[in-house]
Amino acid sequence: MTLFNLEEYLSEMRGRVDTALDEWMTTICADTPKPLAEAMRYSLLGGGKRLRPILALATCEAAGGRISDAMDIACAVEMIHTYSLVHDDLPAMDNDDFRRGRPTCHKAFGEAMAILAGDALLTEAFRVAASGRRTPGRAARVGEALFELGRGAGASGMVGGQVLDLQATGREQKMTLAELDLMHRLKTGELIRAAVRAGARMGGATVDELPRFDGFATALGLAFQIIDDVLDVTGELETIGKSPGSDRAAGKTTFVDLMGIDAARGRAYELMEQGIAGLSPLGKRASILAAVGRYLVERDR
Repeated sequence: MTLFNLEEYLSEMRGRVDTALDEWMTTICADTPKPLAEAMRYSLLGGGKRLRPILALATCEAAGGRISDAMDIACAVEMIHTYSLVHDDLPAMDNDDFRRGRPTCHKAFGEAMAILAGDALLTEAFRVAASGRRTPGRAARVGEALFELGRGAGASGMVGGQVLDLQATGREQKMTLAELDLMHRLKTGELIRAAVRAGARMGGATVDELPRFDGFATALGLAFQIIDDVLDVTGELETIGKSPGSDRAAGKTTFVDLMGIDAARGRAYELMEQGIAGLSPLGKRASILAAVGRYLVERDR
């Protein structure tokens, strides 16, 4: 029996996603003005752990599909995620100087080009995601996956969560734990949930299986953000890829503020174990997805 090596799996999947993203950017940028193409490639191809697309791929496999079935969807997820980072870093939003260990897009290309690069990445993501619709038997699954991406990234998902973040930033009264949970379930959790649900759709998840994947993704989305808050306090630029302490400096309420480091980390672990427990009826085919989930909560960057 071959022992599963998570680090090797993550490295392989990251490489496959990077290759697919590079191929898509070559196609997309062929007729794109050079400054825009450079800003898009800089932001999308300049590193990153590719955790969300890997979740989509691992879920597709857990649902009974193949990696190739969900690769376009995985690329679209990463393009949406990158657009959100480009816009979050802008002076009108979080005003960050570093992302993925390098100057943010607006620092490298100017604010106007960063806005347009984010716009283009978001829009092109849906072209990429829809590219498999003509494959025989795939149109319905692609349509369902597109719905998941639009819902997760939209006004009642990631963008809505960003609005709640803006409203809370800098106010004198700290957010309650319930308010913080809601904000991050939308801002961070909904795109993670969309990645998992879209991967499940492309893998052919049954009506009974989809809620199990959804419960896992919902738990993971919040646990992931809790760990991000912990790393914002304990991490360094070289490991987390962005300026540490930026949330506190911006006057944002974090899970560490409300719970302390140890309790916050403990809650993240508890959430993740609850989500993984929900996958247990799927048996061995969900083991890789569960391992990826644990990794995301136990990470140090």
